[in-house]
Amino acid sequence: MDYQKIKEASKFIESKLSVKPELALVLGSGLGVLAEEIEDPTIISYNEIPSFPESTVSGHKGQLVVGTLEGKRVLAMQGRFHFYEGYTMQQVTFPIRVMKELGIESLIVTNAAGGINESFQPGNLMVLTDHINNMGTSPLIGPNDEQLGVRFPDMSSAYDKQYIQHAVDCAKELGLEVKSGVYVGNTGPAYETPAEVRMLRQMGGDAVGMSTVPEVIVANHAQMKVLGISCISNMAAGILDQPLTHDEVIETTDQVKQDFLQFVKKIISTLPVKHGGGAL
Repeated sequence: MDYQKIKEASKFIESKLSVKPELALVLGSGLGVLAEEIEDPTIISYNEIPSFPESTVSGHKGQLVVGTLEGKRVLAMQGRFHFYEGYTMQQVTFPIRVMKELGIESLIVTNAAGGINESFQPGNLMVLTDHINNMGTSPLIGPNDEQLGVRFPDMSSAYDKQYIQHAVDCAKELGLEVKSGVYVGNTGPAYETPAEVRMLRQMGGDAVGMSTVPEVIVANHAQMKVLGISCISNMAAGILDQPLTHDEVIETTDQVKQDFLQFVKKIISTLPVKHGGGAL
């Protein structure tokens, strides 16, 4: 990972902003609607930012939205990058490096995922307690730059325990039934077979998707605090006897968006974040 490119992208974003963001959001398939709630937004298209990839998946707008949400200064990625799009793991996670360079210490990652746990239903929200990297690779493979993090980062609390408890408390206050569990990251882009889903359940997975894990590995490498939230958009293959489609994913995230918005906004309003200063 070229530190010079990270600095260049960070400086470009800073040049467009009047205040420093203190919290970052990565918004998954169909969940970009949260960015529309941001007040006084500055919108920066990915293709303007030096070295940024471009999002190629429907349901991912491909822009940064920076402004105020529930009293916090936030930077939201309205659409993310995936390994299956043909990007390298370093490109997929480049925005996380840039967030850290901007002084952001707290990250909320969201995604649409298939339910493996048979007690789940489409439309459930799940707080990530842990993940399984089933992608067969890591964004940290290659030479390590000590400016970015240690060679062997600890992943024993990949998702911050304080943030997990905070999210659970917020759900209780709102009267929302929110699940918690382990997210499995696969490369995609094909959905899993029923046999693969049975294997992932045996491994301890509760939900499966094609994102999030690389970003969270890099965020931990950069010593950022992470909260993860999945929208269970469908049940994984073999649980219900029906084919899986991306349209179904978008349809379910659309149905659950009010709960999702309410939940994440409540979390943000009271989330303890490290303040990175005000004006630039």
